[in-house]
Amino acid sequence: MTVTAEKQKMFSLARSRAVIQWLAVIGTFLIGVRHILPGEESTGGAFDSFCAFGGIETLLPYLFSGHTLKSTNLLNFSILLGALGVGFVAGRAFCGWLCPLGAVQDFVTGWTRRLRGEANHVRGKMGKSILPLHLPTSIDRPLRYAKYFVLALVLLASVYAVYPPLREFCPVRAVFGLKMTSLLWLTLVIFLAGSILVERFWCKYFCPLGATLAIFNKVSPVRLTVDDAYCNDCGRCDIECSMDIEDVPRNLDHPECVRCMECLETCARDGSLILKIS
Repeated sequence: MTVTAEKQKMFSLARSRAVIQWLAVIGTFLIGVRHILPGEESTGGAFDSFCAFGGIETLLPYLFSGHTLKSTNLLNFSILLGALGVGFVAGRAFCGWLCPLGAVQDFVTGWTRRLRGEANHVRGKMGKSILPLHLPTSIDRPLRYAKYFVLALVLLASVYAVYPPLREFCPVRAVFGLKMTSLLWLTLVIFLAGSILVERFWCKYFCPLGATLAIFNKVSPVRLTVDDAYCNDCGRCDIECSMDIEDVPRNLDHPECVRCMECLETCARDGSLILKIS
């Protein structure tokens, strides 16, 4: 089964993704609202219980001791399995379509471009706005490995932790948790500033869940492929790639790809990019 750019013109992938992202943001915000109600944590579990990465943070403690870390529970594993299931089928599509933090970053980028005078962005053309920035390769490339270091550090720290290691400066809690501390306020400021300056700042450099899901891009059955008979390497998809992947048509299974399908949406030559289920 394949979906080409010509077939997808009947509907907009970008609009469909935006709707799903807004639903994810609204749903997560409602969870945050629910957990500021009096007595909610004693009846419905902490806000942390709804975090997919919480399942990774509490995995080793649960395997070693049979107990989850405080503020997490077995629900974390269910949500983590859901994210991993999406990964098995469609790679990092969870990051590109379902992650509320990824959605907020996309929204911030769009709003930043509008405020900088790029109200009517033309797909496939480099905008005039200086934001978001494109970091030099010498800085960008080493930073890409930071999220794997964060993942390894969290796993190691979780063995000795009482609460999830990222809990006190988790951007999900900072954006949606609604119970703020000084560290969470600082996290929120850094997260928003980073998202304004660099598109998908958190996803590119620091997200340990993204690091966990990256491997699935190589094995998932739902994937984009390029037909060299049609693709003329125009570079339009490179411009629209939120993860700044170079030479997108030749790197469609790149571990940084969040399967947002912006390249398929942007492609001007029908049949160049094909969404396959194999």
